[in-house]
Amino acid sequence: MNPRVFREYDIRGVADRDLDDRMVHALGMAIGNYVPGKTVVVGRDCRLTSPRLFAALTDGIRVHAEVIDIGVVPTPLVYFAAHHLEPAAAVMITGSHNPPEDNGFKIMLGTDTIHGAKIAELRDRVAELIDIDAPHPQHAMHSRDIIGTYVEFAKKQLKLGTRKLKVVVDAGNGAGGPTAMALYKALGFDVVPLYCDLDGRFPHHHPDPTQPENVADLIETVKREGAELGLALDGDADRLGAVDSTGRILWGDQLMILLGQAVLAEVPGAGFVGEVKCSQAMYDELAKAGGHCEMWKVGHSLIKARMKETGAQLAGEMSGHLFFAHRWLGFDDGVYAGARLVELLTRGTQTLAERAAELPVMINTPEIRIDCPDDQKARVVATVTAALRANPDVREVIDIDGVRAKLDGGWGLVRASNTQPALVMRCEANSELRLAEIKKLIETSIVDARSA
Repeated sequence: MNPRVFREYDIRGVADRDLDDRMVHALGMAIGNYVPGKTVVVGRDCRLTSPRLFAALTDGIRVHAEVIDIGVVPTPLVYFAAHHLEPAAAVMITGSHNPPEDNGFKIMLGTDTIHGAKIAELRDRVAELIDIDAPHPQHAMHSRDIIGTYVEFAKKQLKLGTRKLKVVVDAGNGAGGPTAMALYKALGFDVVPLYCDLDGRFPHHHPDPTQPENVADLIETVKREGAELGLALDGDADRLGAVDSTGRILWGDQLMILLGQAVLAEVPGAGFVGEVKCSQAMYDELAKAGGHCEMWKVGHSLIKARMKETGAQLAGEMSGHLFFAHRWLGFDDGVYAGARLVELLTRGTQTLAERAAELPVMINTPEIRIDCPDDQKARVVATVTAALRANPDVREVIDIDGVRAKLDGGWGLVRASNTQPALVMRCEANSELRLAEIKKLIETSIVDARSA
């Protein structure tokens, strides 16, 4: 067993190398043992390895508990099922936005996604179970279609205006295509599907809307169709990307500004949660609109837990995870977030391009990933943090997740990726020159730390 697949907020690895049937069966037994005699909902994405993992996992779960199979669905539908069907636990089999050969598991107990110490505890339990003779399943498995129930529930939460607009939806051949099309058609959108059929090889482009090359086809289709906007989903549709009619990409923190302002129109003084990669402009704009926005750690489990603790109405990550508690259930859902974006456009006169043009100009780098072995990430980040604390040009160090250093005219971030053997860097500044200076400072700090 490779213990490194047990990460901060999920389990993920190369499926045919790290997730063999014996290990996955042991994982299923460990999950079932948490809720003996009760029910576990299991969904899966459309990756080619998902059927194998589903079979091994559910055989293990059914040693101790019953399974409800909700089929090939996006991750938000597993979260929805955890609320709607009220199982004791739920599991989503997905590699999210990782390459096609990867896969993994997101696990809930009740309506809480486990993370941190609970995943470490699960790792240790799997290590104990992996070498025992596998017992035969004792409990039943039933199938349940949840998409229709999700669509009807979402329709009741949305408050569309009168303006009509055309939308292109690019699901990247991931699990979200059928659900997105079902909801958006039910809402009466003029919707053009792009790569909305399921194909776990992801033949057209990688299903990660944070990379500009992955939304190139969407931009072209929006322009060709004369659509007002395009919505892009990642592989399991818990993240949203968007482009306007000019081809401009709106990142998660920019969407947070627009969506947050709409929430504040209904809930004055609402609370929000962002993460350490988000632009300072997001925090400033939501505060200017009367909101209270807190910076927090990256990770869907961690963000959801913080929302519950603070009572925030909306949370978001630069990567496009958007979590609505306002008129929703508090989990990250790219399909529902896309509907909320269209909703706010239907209720006003401005197009998305016009609204985007009014956003603060943010001069920043994209999310830059730097290869770094898993067993070195923590040491490198700690060394960078110490160096930045000692730098007289650094005005403030925020170390809630990696290190975010505030300097005159901008900031720079380094943190360890929770999903890949990589460091994540991002910088922002008030000019191209200052951005280059801050980026060089952060890059130099990383190089020095790796050679220390």
